Amino acid sequence: MTKTTTYLSLVLICALLIACSQKEKTSENSDSLPRIAIAGIAIESSTFSPAVSEMDAFRVSRGEEIFNLYPFLSSDSTNRNRANWFPTLYARSLPGGAVTKETYESLVTEMLDKLRENTPYDGMFFDIHGAMSVVGMDDPEGDLITRIREVIGSETMISTSMDLHGSVSWRLAENTDLITCFRMAPHEDAMESKKRTVDNLLERLELGLGKPKYKAWVAVPILLPGEKTSTRVEPAKSLYDKVAPIADQEGVVDAGIWIGYAWADEPRNQAYVMVTGDDQQKVTDGAEYLAKSFWEVRKEFDFIAPTATLKESLDMAIASDKRPFIISDMGDNPTAGGAGDVTWTLNEILSRPEFKTEKGPSLIYASIPGPDFVEMAVQAGVGAEVEGDAGAMVDDRFSPPIRLKGTITAIEHGDQHAQTEVVVKVGSVSVIVTKRRKPYHHESDFTNLGLKPRETDIVVVKIGYLVPELYDMRADWIMALTPGGVDQDLDRLEFKRINRPMFPFDRDMKDPDMKAKLVPVK
Repeated sequence: MTKTTTYLSLVLICALLIACSQKEKTSENSDSLPRIAIAGIAIESSTFSPAVSEMDAFRVSRGEEIFNLYPFLSSDSTNRNRANWFPTLYARSLPGGAVTKETYESLVTEMLDKLRENTPYDGMFFDIHGAMSVVGMDDPEGDLITRIREVIGSETMISTSMDLHGSVSWRLAENTDLITCFRMAPHEDAMESKKRTVDNLLERLELGLGKPKYKAWVAVPILLPGEKTSTRVEPAKSLYDKVAPIADQEGVVDAGIWIGYAWADEPRNQAYVMVTGDDQQKVTDGAEYLAKSFWEVRKEFDFIAPTATLKESLDMAIASDKRPFIISDMGDNPTAGGAGDVTWTLNEILSRPEFKTEKGPSLIYASIPGPDFVEMAVQAGVGAEVEGDAGAMVDDRFSPPIRLKGTITAIEHGDQHAQTEVVVKVGSVSVIVTKRRKPYHHESDFTNLGLKPRETDIVVVKIGYLVPELYDMRADWIMALTPGGVDQDLDRLEFKRINRPMFPFDRDMKDPDMKAKLVPVK
């Protein structure tokens, strides 16, 4: 053996020894890191819609693919290396009707089975919306977290992330240790809030602080739709500006105001305030201050934009020289829980003489589901004239399926929600017809179909308040009070099970007790 060979052999042996040593250190470090599970089910469900949400409504992520949902847990992120993570199951759906009991049980059973595989855990990131309805069940999120506790035990610290349009039932408050929710509507801070949920959990675990000693909870008897509580405008803007100063105090972990969800007739549905931390005085005072602040401005809430009947909205849009003039078709908003296939508004539009010919005002309607119509359009191809029915397969209470006859101008496949989209030109109206319901929130949703919303006279979208891209695009905007499963005129809905008195249904109700209740720490 030559000297060179001997030297290379020694170098190789040393390298292997160093690698083994580093591996052992990495293993030791890994063993000392907290063990954190990830799980959740998120959907907003209207009980006033005839639609039901079944398994095919959910996009289910399992195991490692769950990391892709959270940029702050990417492989090169700091948080990814601060714990041993055990992602189990996360299911998310577009808002819709109540979830079937079979679908709920299937998702929960799989989640619990996956959680059992790696117990015990030091912590859990519980990602939910907070407004899920399940057929035959009250408070599904409360049921879910209770069943999770039965698997992972009471010692595991659960940190819960929620949409501010969710509801914090007493059962949910009891079984979570840390809790946070969005502070903006529209939800431009959604990912920031989820990261805060995880950061709070990691900090408590790493510093050995344990569960917060106090959880203050206040049920606020207010039930308002999101379109009246946008944080873009007053009074919600100033109200939510008060949250961070409470949450950022020494001795407080987090604070939140939940607006609640207006389209589920359930006892838990109303507004809530919750503050967690180790300083009892600051936690209780903070919760009561936020709750009282909310109550004091209750009569100031109004729609974020002007509202009108559909006829009035169309009259204004046609007369306007601003484009695009956006009309929110609010009653069937699929991102609030509407079925998304109510044809009433589209039928009214196509009945107007102004839109009968191509020379009329240009209008884009987004959108109406019609799988049979889509199939005919695909077979006929772009440029062909197609006639068929669309819509009202789920919610036909206000208008039957609509007969569409026109020229196919676009066909696109592969959308994650719509699957297949076609555009049919009827007079001066470009109607987007989808295989499955889909919300249209981004300019690319239109331009991918060859449509130019910025150059179109009128754009009608099944939505409530405009999401950021549509809001920035609008030249003018009005919200039409149209019928559907998420009717903005709450007085037209038959509430039978919500707690009473409740503002605004009982406008002259006495001031409620805003004293915070301390939730037992388990």
